[in-house]
Amino acid sequence: MNILLAEDDAQLGELVEFMLKKKGGYNVDWVLEGEDAYEYAKASHYEVLVLDWMMPNGDGVEVCRRLRKEGYSGAILMLTARDAVQDRIDGLDAGADDYLVKPFEIDELLARLRALSRRNYAPILEEQLKVAELILNRTSQTISTGGEEIQLSPREFQLLDLLVQNKGQVLPREIILDRVWGYDADVSMKTIDATIKLLRKKLDQIHMQDTLHSIRGVGYKFER
Repeated sequence: MNILLAEDDAQLGELVEFMLKKKGGYNVDWVLEGEDAYEYAKASHYEVLVLDWMMPNGDGVEVCRRLRKEGYSGAILMLTARDAVQDRIDGLDAGADDYLVKPFEIDELLARLRALSRRNYAPILEEQLKVAELILNRTSQTISTGGEEIQLSPREFQLLDLLVQNKGQVLPREIILDRVWGYDADVSMKTIDATIKLLRKKLDQIHMQDTLHSIRGVGYKFER
């Protein structure tokens, strides 16, 4: 697996690069600045980008948001010392698929990378999935109601696609966790809730905000 690591702390970056190569067996490119991370991501194919939140010449959130705006669909993991709920939401809202709070254990980082590398879809039979007025485009990972298209992050799209395919059924958080993130991913239920919150904001833009329903203590369902 090819990984781009963007970390401006030279000591930490060198250690993480070494451990990813030694313990994970990954091919790793390491950069120290945000602009370099952006250029590398645009020029080469990486299964996962590991972006530090705070970097010179473009922080990780800025780089993530910029790439997503331009249609980048690869997996992105954010490294951050920020652990407030709003900071997590900001990172996910920028298009990150996962985040890891510093300081962290290398084994935890490896587990998250394995989970992200498995997020490929099963073979797709149809490019588009339509439910009532809502259209999900699996190729572009966008949603629309026949007019304006709204871009989703890969994780947001996976979650919405799963709910739409099981419309009318309540999906427990445990099932969502397994299907979208993978059971061995160190992701809390709050991450699912935060992703749902972001989805609702984007559905609101096409007047479909009332389609995602919370079932208290259980999970979520899509209904139109």
